Amino acid sequence: MGTERATKAAPAEFRGRSGRPPGPNRIQDIGAGFIDEIARVGFDSALRVAREAARLEGLVVGISAGAAALAAALEVGARADMADKTTVVVLPDCGERYLSTALLDGV
Repeated sequence: MGTERATKAAPAEFRGRSGRPPGPNRIQDIGAGFIDEIARVGFDSALRVAREAARLEGLVVGISAGAAALAAALEVGARADMADKTTVVVLPDCGERYLSTALLDGV
């Protein structure tokens, strides 16, 4: 077994570990907890990945639980130091609440 790392997907506006006071995010967020790094994901990127996940993979997930985590996993997994390593992402979401929203427009 190799060395495991925990990466948190967080909104680009996330202020944790930045020294800045807490502030609003357009993507819902969980606490920093026990993590090794923070991968910040912008709202537009999270929205794009949510739509791509639905269109290409049939994964209907929301912007926070699904797309931000998936966008972060794709970013981390594409790094050179991740070659020949496995990236695991948990998408703790279900999609029925998004079926009547703009999230899936054009999918």
